[in-house]
Amino acid sequence: MKKLILAAAALSLGGLAACQKSPEAQAIENNGAMAADALENQGDQLEAMADNTTNTQASEMMENQADASDEAADNVRAAADDKADNVNDRAKR
Repeated sequence: MKKLILAAAALSLGGLAACQKSPEAQAIENNGAMAADALENQGDQLEAMADNTTNTQASEMMENQADASDEAADNVRAAADDKADNVNDRAKR
C-alpha cells in the first residue's frame, strides 16, 4: 500500500514538473489574466449601469458593450495563453 501511494505521488509530481512554465511564459500569462480581469470588471460595471438606467435604448447599448467587453476578455486570455505556450515551447528547445 505504501509503495502504491509513493508511486502515485511520484507520478503526480512528474506531471506537475512537465506543466511548469518558464518565467517569461508565466509573466505573459499573468499579464494577460490581469488585462482580461480588467475587461471583465468593465463589463460588470456596464451591466450594473444598464440595470440602473430607465432608458431602454441606453440599457441595451450598455448590455451590448458589456457582452463585447466579456468577449474581448476571453480573447485576451486565450491569446496570452497561446503566446505563453509558444514562449514556453521555445524555452524547452
